Amino acid sequence: MESIFALIFLCVTGTHVSSSPGPLEDVVIDRYDIPRVCPREVQTGDFVRYHYNGTFTDGKKFDSSHERGAPFSGQVGLGRLITGLDRGVQGMCVNERRKVTVPPHLAYGSIGAGDVIPADTVLVFDVVLLDIWNTEDKVQTRTLSKPESCKRLVEATDFIRYHYNGTLLNGVPFDSSHSRNGTYDTYVGMGYLIKGMDEGLIGMCVGETRTIIIPPFLAYEEKGYGTVIPSQATLVFEVFMIDLFNPKDDIAVVVKEVPKTCTRKTVVGDYIRYHYNGTFQDGSGFDTSYQRNSTYNTYIGMGYVIQGMDKALQGLCIGEKRRVILPPHMAYGEKGTGDLIPGSAVLVFDIHVIDFHNPKDLIEIKVTSKPKKCNLTSEVDDLIQYRYNCSLMDGTLLYSSDHYENAPITTLGANKVIEGLDEGLRGMCVGEKRVVIVPPHLGHGENGAKGVPSSAVLHFELELLDLQKGVPDGYMFVWLGDSPDPLFPAMDLNKDLSVPLEEFTAFINLQVAEGTGRLRPGMDADGIIKDMFNNQDRNRVRGRRETQQTDRQNLCN
Repeated sequence: MESIFALIFLCVTGTHVSSSPGPLEDVVIDRYDIPRVCPREVQTGDFVRYHYNGTFTDGKKFDSSHERGAPFSGQVGLGRLITGLDRGVQGMCVNERRKVTVPPHLAYGSIGAGDVIPADTVLVFDVVLLDIWNTEDKVQTRTLSKPESCKRLVEATDFIRYHYNGTLLNGVPFDSSHSRNGTYDTYVGMGYLIKGMDEGLIGMCVGETRTIIIPPFLAYEEKGYGTVIPSQATLVFEVFMIDLFNPKDDIAVVVKEVPKTCTRKTVVGDYIRYHYNGTFQDGSGFDTSYQRNSTYNTYIGMGYVIQGMDKALQGLCIGEKRRVILPPHMAYGEKGTGDLIPGSAVLVFDIHVIDFHNPKDLIEIKVTSKPKKCNLTSEVDDLIQYRYNCSLMDGTLLYSSDHYENAPITTLGANKVIEGLDEGLRGMCVGEKRVVIVPPHLGHGENGAKGVPSSAVLHFELELLDLQKGVPDGYMFVWLGDSPDPLFPAMDLNKDLSVPLEEFTAFINLQVAEGTGRLRPGMDADGIIKDMFNNQDRNRVRGRRETQQTDRQNLCN
């Protein structure tokens, strides 16, 4: 059969194809299966690849490329086929099926072909065209879909990740990245791909889908590729571009929203709390802090996050929103991370800064309203009543004194409130209003509190409603000047050499009224005085002068 096959493609030339020839003058063509779409027809000089069955008019088979498992490849119209078949395939479309009847004088004539084809025999070829190309062909590209915004195109030396389906020109698939559930990742224009693919990928956008048709001499040429791509095969790729970057890329930042007031921006060493959505360049998400209902908290510029994010978090305002694009070499590199982020993936983060602080920060105080007369200010040990609203830095209200029937009362310096608030309430006049910013190490710290997130900076709006000057811790009464000396005669108001509880109470109340002494505020005055009296009259001998000769300091305890 090898000799027959060789004979078929010998000598005679022809230049005309007819669909209605005379019975003995030309080939007879029956186009019994024509594809709906036929972008190209076979012309003289084209190279073709097709399968065929060769029979006599009685149906007896004398040759078949199907049975050999290898289609025929050759050039049309240059005398390399028998004349009748040369004419018979011209005008064919890929996937077209036609029956070509060849009279003897356009086949093997009166000589025949050995013992296989007798002389003066009409031959019938059932042909299906698989491929067509020409040495003048170029890579063809056709965009199937493209995003509205395309800020960057694939260029030589870029590294890209893409999905593809690969088929032969007749639609038979030979490979697909989708079936492997992994993108094809490579450099462009550096010889890692077949020449036609290197060319066809140039100019694509992320999110674009295009068809790339590659002639054999820009693909796998005569060698083909294993058993999946035959020799001299035109290849068709449908490519979807996932992402692209260049090894020289830095992070890219797009500022989306900046607050009107920005008194401070993040620097290395700050601790930041932010929300984010993480996506790939094709828009598919891989992580989000919103879904966990918890911010991401970290130090900046200290290696706790990927390199690109460490850099992107610098120079931000509280409340700012920005998009950050990180190339793989500033993210998770070629290895990716687990099943979440593939190797060589460009990452896109949409960031919203909730707050930030520095571990060295003190509280910030801004007085918003203050009475003209301010002779008395709050300090440690004072008993105060105040109004407050406490919010996060993004304005989220956490709690407010307005939610309760009475405004809170506290003693400053007594560890009754968080340290930053206690400090922020000092130095205030009654009627004064101020805003106090409390960093977390002076607030609720890394653990947070009920309703307060971990490491949250707190924003307090404060108003001092009432102020009662206090006494030092451990004291119930203090002298505001020099105490009487000697003390007992001063306490013995009726000069009967005896000081009972009633007289002691009157004496203490007199000192408070005249401003020479002060009781601990916020406690029952009569109870305090009774405790003081019992402390002085240790022997329970009421009215005896010798038991009342105590020092002045004891009266203060």
